[in-house]
Amino acid sequence: MPLHRRFYYNNAYTNFISKKFTLIEIVEICQLLAITPPDFSFTLAYYPNTLTMDFLNKTLGFFQKVPSAPTNPHEAAAPERFNIKDLYSGEENSSEEEKSTGLDEKLRQAYFWISNTAIISPFYDIEYDDGDPKQFSFGDSKVQLSLPKGQSYSSCVLVPLLNLIVRGKCLIVGGPGRGKTATCILMGLLAGYSKTDVMRAIQHGQPQMTIADLLGHPLPSDMVKAEKTSDIRIAWRKWLGMNVKIIDEYNRIPTRTQSALLTVLSDNYAEIFDQIFECPPSAWYLTANDDAGGGTYQVIEALKDRIDIVIRAFHFNTRFIDDLLKRIELNYKPEAMIPEEIIFSEEELNQINREIRAVKISDELRKRIEFFCRQFEFFESASDRLEYMTKDTVKLSGIDFKTLFRQETGKDHVKDLGSQTCNGISVRKITTLLIFSKALAYFRGNKAVELEDIRQILPFVLHDTFTPHLESPFFDQPGNEKYRVDKVVWLRKIFDISCQEYLSMDLDRNDPMDIFDEQFRQGLENVSLREVDKRLQDIEKQLYKWSQEKKLYGYRADDILKLKYYYQRYCNYKRWLQWKR
Repeated sequence: MPLHRRFYYNNAYTNFISKKFTLIEIVEICQLLAITPPDFSFTLAYYPNTLTMDFLNKTLGFFQKVPSAPTNPHEAAAPERFNIKDLYSGEENSSEEEKSTGLDEKLRQAYFWISNTAIISPFYDIEYDDGDPKQFSFGDSKVQLSLPKGQSYSSCVLVPLLNLIVRGKCLIVGGPGRGKTATCILMGLLAGYSKTDVMRAIQHGQPQMTIADLLGHPLPSDMVKAEKTSDIRIAWRKWLGMNVKIIDEYNRIPTRTQSALLTVLSDNYAEIFDQIFECPPSAWYLTANDDAGGGTYQVIEALKDRIDIVIRAFHFNTRFIDDLLKRIELNYKPEAMIPEEIIFSEEELNQINREIRAVKISDELRKRIEFFCRQFEFFESASDRLEYMTKDTVKLSGIDFKTLFRQETGKDHVKDLGSQTCNGISVRKITTLLIFSKALAYFRGNKAVELEDIRQILPFVLHDTFTPHLESPFFDQPGNEKYRVDKVVWLRKIFDISCQEYLSMDLDRNDPMDIFDEQFRQGLENVSLREVDKRLQDIEKQLYKWSQEKKLYGYRADDILKLKYYYQRYCNYKRWLQWKR
């Protein structure tokens, strides 16, 4: 019998005891696994019956091994100076810090075990550079390849893992056989569920799926006996109570059933016959063969809007067929061999979630995010009133966006980032961007978000948010044709342009809004009438200064409306002061 047919290490131990291996076969198996054969001479001579058992344990350990070396080695932080308050802080704070350090390391161990052992994904599209990377150009298109010196990651492994700890809603798109469902299953196993529970809980989208198939059904006996709907008991589906929910091929679910799914996904409850099932906070994973919402049924817009983050499942790099061959010969199934060291308990996931929210975003980075988000909603041709000059107004009117866009003459549409999209950014997406930026910084072992964290995660968060306006002159510029096709590269590019413009305007040091924000942040208590009049006059002067600018862009429109908001608040306070006299 061939060697690989005898080597079923994932079966019972008796298979090994009854089918002994020769030393030559053991060496061949070690070569197949690319591990050094151990010295079994002593064991073979004195304990021949234990040879197979020891070898089995070592083989299992090869696939389940979690390296003890730190995944992200860096210099320890300098010790803080002594503070008398530390004597009274108790032991809780110190133990919490130790736990925090252990959990972010455990998260990285989970990532590297998946990327190095479970999923063959030799793609590092989330890049971090510690210095000047080596760059090379290939082909007629001169495509650039950079070799980052910092620790970089594969988005199709990292983003689902971040989604698990922030309890978000992740959509994985890609053709059949790209490992979309396998990735989702691994996330369920990492959350502590058994393979059987995860497989049973997967909801497979198909054209005949009903609401009862998705959520549960009323008990037949109660349907006969009940006098009112509140007396009818519901046999709820088990997956509703799980912390990891997987919807496979969600774009094949009928429209009516999609509406029921929307309620569970967005509001965390299911309803049948006036009976409510409260679902726990969950990490959602949905898969689809394309990201345009196509399929057997068109995905309703409200359901697409609830998705937090979108990633692509990469193709298989055929240079790694050798690794694939080893898995076939050894009958290796990663979902059956997840190391216990990287499985998270519910309390650990809750703790990580709390620690992520404690990660800081500096004012400088927050202002860059604000500046970027201000670019897209404003649309001057939509109205003659500033508050209604939005792309939402155009959408609600039913008038073709392209027709109104042609009426905006004289503006530099290449410079205007808002001209590249047909819509703006919702509050939900801004919140998602902030929490995933914090999660990425936490994953990298940092206590504060860096600009590169935002830059790397932003394209996946906004992937399904923006509808590109392909008639924008920006896409007609030489070298920009590729941005019509690749959304990830395009979104990262417009964020880079926004940051460059932010720096060119020197808004870190010379933002006029900083003074007004700081004054208002101090509150209105004990502010004199004279001071209120001065602040009102300052607002009027600033608005007059901006009115002298020739063109109006989205970032300036939001500044103007905020000053109008401050003006109204001060006027109301002034009226109260005068009445108080």
